[in-house]
Amino acid sequence: MEFSGPLWFWRGPAPWYFVTVPAEQSGELKATSGLVTYGWGMIPVRVQVGTTAWKTSLFPKGDLYVLPVRASVRQAEGLEEGDLVSVHLEVA
Repeated sequence: MEFSGPLWFWRGPAPWYFVTVPAEQSGELKATSGLVTYGWGMIPVRVQVGTTAWKTSLFPKGDLYVLPVRASVRQAEGLEEGDLVSVHLEVA
């Protein structure tokens, strides 16, 4: 699955950066989530942004999912809040 979206910052008790998975892809993920989720609707995935690949989990947020983007990935790819991020994602 491939998509693009802006990198945004959540200023919660545990601040983090995310890219929101678009509605079409979120719908596809939701359809398979019952087979792969390990709790709270989280979906394990393998992700690639630029030349950086890693494993993480998507978080449900309303009817969409959000992809957490680690500091090491942001640093390696030179990403800052508001940048458009191209994502390649596979359900693990």
